Amino acid sequence: METREQTHLQRKGQNTMTLQELYASFGENCDQALRVLRTEKLVDKHIRKLPTNGVIDALVAAGETMDPVRLFETAHAAKGNCANLGLMKLSAAASEIAEEYRPGNPRTMTDEQVKEKLQEIAAMYEQTVEAIRRYEAENP
Repeated sequence: METREQTHLQRKGQNTMTLQELYASFGENCDQALRVLRTEKLVDKHIRKLPTNGVIDALVAAGETMDPVRLFETAHAAKGNCANLGLMKLSAAASEIAEEYRPGNPRTMTDEQVKEKLQEIAAMYEQTVEAIRRYEAENP
C-alpha cells in the first residue's frame, strides 16, 4: 500500500516513467507524436487511449475472416492512427497489410504470410499496451 507521500512524490515526477521512456520501452521515439500532436499533454492523452480504441483489435479480427475490404480498411485506419501517435513500427506493419489489400494492387503475399504479419502486429501491439499500462500506473 502506497503512502500519501509516495503518491505525492510520484505525481511530482520522481520515480515515474516519462513519455520518452515509454516510447523507448517499445523501441520508438515520441518526436513523431509531438510533431503531430504538438504537446506532451496531447501525446499523453492520446497514447493512453490506444489500448481501448480498438483499431488494432479490428485489424487482427479482420485477419480471422481474411475479408479483403475489411483488411484494407482496418489496416489503413491502424496505419494512420499509429503514425499520428508516433508508433512507426506498428504503422509500417499495418501499411504493409493496407497496401496488400489496396483495391487495384496485385497481391504479393500469401494468406499465410498475411496471417503471420498480423501475428507480428498483435505481438507489437501487446508489448506497446503493456508499456502504456505501466506508464499509466506510474502517472495516474
